[in-house]
Amino acid sequence: MNDLVRQHTALTDVELEWLHLLVSEWQLLADLSFADLVLWVPTLDGTRYVSVAQMRPNTGPTSHQDDMVGHLVPRGRRPLLDAALDEGRIVREGDPEWREEVPVRVESIPVRREGRVLGVIARNTNLLTVRTPSRLELTYLQSASDLAQMIAAGSFPFPGHEVDMDHVPRVGDGLIRLDADGHVQYASPNALSAYHRLGLATDLVGLHLGEATAELAPSRGPVDEAMVKLASGWAPRGAEVEANDCIVQLRAIPLKPKGTRIGSLILLRDITEVRRRERELITKDATIREIHHRVKNNLQTVAALLRLQARRMDSDRGKEALNEAVRRVGSIAIVHETLSQNLDERVDFDEIADRVLAMVAEISPGRITGRRTGRFGILGAEVATPLSMVLTEVLQNAIEHGFGPEDQGAIEVHAVRGVAAGQDEARLLVTVQDDGRGLPEGFDAKNGGNLGLQIVRTLVEGELGGTFDMLPGTTGGTRVLFDLPVEADKR
Repeated sequence: MNDLVRQHTALTDVELEWLHLLVSEWQLLADLSFADLVLWVPTLDGTRYVSVAQMRPNTGPTSHQDDMVGHLVPRGRRPLLDAALDEGRIVREGDPEWREEVPVRVESIPVRREGRVLGVIARNTNLLTVRTPSRLELTYLQSASDLAQMIAAGSFPFPGHEVDMDHVPRVGDGLIRLDADGHVQYASPNALSAYHRLGLATDLVGLHLGEATAELAPSRGPVDEAMVKLASGWAPRGAEVEANDCIVQLRAIPLKPKGTRIGSLILLRDITEVRRRERELITKDATIREIHHRVKNNLQTVAALLRLQARRMDSDRGKEALNEAVRRVGSIAIVHETLSQNLDERVDFDEIADRVLAMVAEISPGRITGRRTGRFGILGAEVATPLSMVLTEVLQNAIEHGFGPEDQGAIEVHAVRGVAAGQDEARLLVTVQDDGRGLPEGFDAKNGGNLGLQIVRTLVEGELGGTFDMLPGTTGGTRVLFDLPVEADKR
């Protein structure tokens, strides 16, 4: 709609925002009218109309099989549009039109804002299935007429009350029509069923809805008064009523077709199951985070026990082996700690990589510096856990075997993520480059190395489905490469 309005019309941004507000609400008008709605706006030169939005009803058959958005028609071809735009009134004159052997009643509703008519809504009703209207249909049509008059007068939609129609009650969910005093004139079967689930034992018609609702869901103080006013339809607001293990969502729409409030529409929906599932998901998420938190605590306890054991050993090789195990356990604990703070099983691995760098640098305080360049991005837990161990082993190996006890140097971790040319899946290419003494002569990266490199090969090639290699650095030192398949980073 933005593109069409800016390309073809002279409407300002404020007026365009008004049309957006209207379109966010007009599913209500379509459902109450059992009719299709098409919004036509005059073009910049005033010689044509452009259709910028369309809505089909959920309550009846459509009268437009094709998408009308973007169509241009000259003035004069549709006299009802001309009359509504020029005279600023709702136009219903004329015989039904025949479209593909279907009779269609066409009406035009001017869209007014602050005294200026911005466009015209063409309301098209498929008459093929018209039958003797019931009380429900009569209430719908009367309410639609009231809303149409409010649109023509510029009092609907309500400024500052834009709604998401996917998360508010619709006409078919349940509808109550109130008079000016807040008494129920009509309640649809779905609305009556919802109030019965709240605990109402009688019919709704004739009751003061605000008082009845407050009695069903008693509270204290000003909340009672607010609920009475909302359920009486005094203002365009929404709320939830909870009683008798049932939750009902309410939305009030005051009706002021001639500037004076004559009543209200109350749309309502039983959302008990929706809220129950949301609470279950919240509980499940909290449980998962708590599990990750406890796993992290248990891993830290294991690391502490290994440190104690290392202090008691006389063998230097034994101490070093236990210290390596401490770092391996610590890298896994970092992932679980990050997962315990998230709502899903995904982590920002850049933060984990920085913490692993800091942890491994503790082996050589002040001698070896480490830094990360590039981005790992968001990774799932099934990739982040083994990758943290791989990174820990590679960094630890570089510090222990690439530098002497008194050497100084630097290690850089560089990550590149994306879809390479000629490939269908995203890849994560990680390079760990140090400026140490380099690889020993005749070193075989595929088969040689200590336990740490064996762990790296197993995790990268077996669990992560990637490739691993160790090469002499271009300017000295050692370069470690591992290439992994990952999901595309949505960011």
